[in-house]
Amino acid sequence: MLHPVRNCGGAVGQVVAWTSTHDVELVAGAADVERLGLQGVTPVDVEELATGVDGLIALGGDGTLLGAMRLVAAKPVPVLGVNFGRLGFLTEVEARELDGALTAMAEGRSTIEPRSCLVVRGPGWEAVAFNDVVLARVPGQGQVEGVLSVSGRRYGRYRCDSLIVSSPMGSTAYNYAAGGPVMSPGAEGVLVTPSAPMSGISRTVMVGPAEPLSLEITGGRPAMEIDGVWSGECAVGDVVEVTTRPDAGLLVRITDSRAADRSRVKLSLLDLPLLPDELVELVPDDLRPPHAPQPAPAD
Repeated sequence: MLHPVRNCGGAVGQVVAWTSTHDVELVAGAADVERLGLQGVTPVDVEELATGVDGLIALGGDGTLLGAMRLVAAKPVPVLGVNFGRLGFLTEVEARELDGALTAMAEGRSTIEPRSCLVVRGPGWEAVAFNDVVLARVPGQGQVEGVLSVSGRRYGRYRCDSLIVSSPMGSTAYNYAAGGPVMSPGAEGVLVTPSAPMSGISRTVMVGPAEPLSLEITGGRPAMEIDGVWSGECAVGDVVEVTTRPDAGLLVRITDSRAADRSRVKLSLLDLPLLPDELVELVPDDLRPPHAPQPAPAD
């Protein structure tokens, strides 16, 4: 799966070269093959991509990886995330590490880690989310107002700008930005975190993975985002139900990968009041990558 905007053609060429010597057929969505003029890649429709592959390589960022995991949630296959984005908390390797990751997979130096997903149901629809489900305030439509119930029992009410229901894997996304805790992706549970609460519950609530929760909309007309993708609006009286499905996703982990260390560093850098170019100035000259921007000359 490819990022819808960034040109990942060079990386696809690397994968083509690898698959051609490992008795593997490489397929991609027909629209992506046509858009990038890919050679050595078989174009397929979305249904075949979702049900007929043995594994996926997601070339993009966290959004591309999440899209790949949602695509195969009904029939999970291993997904390798390759970062071409800005942050890449969830992706396993950077673009420059792709060749090494493919070699490691071929030599058996990789593992598969299961991930749970959130199953979200509303009036007449159902969807899955691996990061989070967000009810967000729409300008002019009032704040998000709702009542939380856990295992069929009312827990409390909310009045806030956004209400974030997060998986452990998604705890470093919007949940973290709203002041919620970071959970290990191997932990179990669901986080419910309000953003800019005005009244009602003002802190994160964590419920167990076997405890279904529901949110009844009592005010406003919030937009719904599933893994950051706009998915419609809710009306007063709507009830959004969320349950957990274990082992709905399979992530490829490369042995001795530095992905976890990089994610911790990236997470800490988000709290610094500096722009990326300003951060480069803190790196000694002998450690700065050749392609990194040079610091501005001193006055």
